[in-house]
Amino acid sequence: MTLPHIRHLMILMSFVALSACQAFGPGRENILAGGSVPARSGEAPVPIKIIQVGSDQAQPLPTAIALRPFYDVIPEALPVGTTVDVGDALEVTIWEAPPATLFGGAAADTRIATAISTARPTILPEMRIGPDGTISVPFAGAIAARGRTLQSIEREIVARLKGRANMPQALVRLVGNETATVTVVGEFAQSARFPLSPRGERLLDAIAKVGGVKPPINLTTIQVTRDGASFRLPLSQIIEQERNNIILARNDVITALYQPYSFTVLGAAGRNDEFKFEAFGISLSQALGRVGGLQDGRANPRGVFLFRWMDRSDPGALRDPVIYNFDFKDPAVYFMAQQFPMQDGDFIYVTNSPVAELQRFVGIVSQAILPAATVTTIVQQ
Repeated sequence: MTLPHIRHLMILMSFVALSACQAFGPGRENILAGGSVPARSGEAPVPIKIIQVGSDQAQPLPTAIALRPFYDVIPEALPVGTTVDVGDALEVTIWEAPPATLFGGAAADTRIATAISTARPTILPEMRIGPDGTISVPFAGAIAARGRTLQSIEREIVARLKGRANMPQALVRLVGNETATVTVVGEFAQSARFPLSPRGERLLDAIAKVGGVKPPINLTTIQVTRDGASFRLPLSQIIEQERNNIILARNDVITALYQPYSFTVLGAAGRNDEFKFEAFGISLSQALGRVGGLQDGRANPRGVFLFRWMDRSDPGALRDPVIYNFDFKDPAVYFMAQQFPMQDGDFIYVTNSPVAELQRFVGIVSQAILPAATVTTIVQQ
């Protein structure tokens, strides 16, 4: 092989090395160039907002999204039995003062004390509230029961029987609760569905009934779904604040979630993956600690970016794409990272250092040129 051929080979191998030395992701300058992105599929692009985080911070850092307490967002519920509904079983007992004319009783006695002591109760067969929301009482007809209190039903029965029965009195008791139930699922010792009682079970009662939660309390979030709406709160806050231990309502669904939120990390970080975190939240510094920090010799400390979709205040409005750039060459940023709250769905990207890119290029070129240089040495010898 002649020397000109060797030179051509070296040039060709250099071009191959240059083509192979492309960054695996966008560099710092590419990201800072901004641009726009569709907020949702099929919608007009929205400009990307770039926010520089450093000691000369011009804008305030975002604050953590505080979860509203259960007592503030979940409608107050009354204990089961306060009102009844379709499917509930009722026991109706009727007293009639002597001489009884409808339901039977003791012999006639005009003395009030004797009349009370000798009046006999008539317990009617168990009545289940039908699909039409009523029960049927002899001589009183169909009594509307759905959504009413037991005392209200008693008063209507007495009013219907007056003029037919002799000084009637009624007592209505809830004996069967087939419909007022709650469902407990998720990270509990066991899942269950159980009926509520008139004493008014609370949230912690239900959790204790299924044996508590499997994960540590400080890593568990409780979600309560009522009337199609779901609300979350750390279990520790429910235990610490009594008002969050709400009374359960019919058809509530209680779900235990272990570290329900997550963020994703790619680039020159210690580990690329999706990471879970707790409902009470973590800071950016904690997030970087969980991924193993930045890769020594590869990461660009000025090129740490956090991508986030910011919701607008108007319901149904578009979301704004925002990129935060952290310059970890600035010592003040380390303190600011301790105060920067992570949000569910955040994406962290760490760019490569220009020095690392140059070292990778030199390494590739060296691997390509050294064999050719060896050939040249052999030919010259």
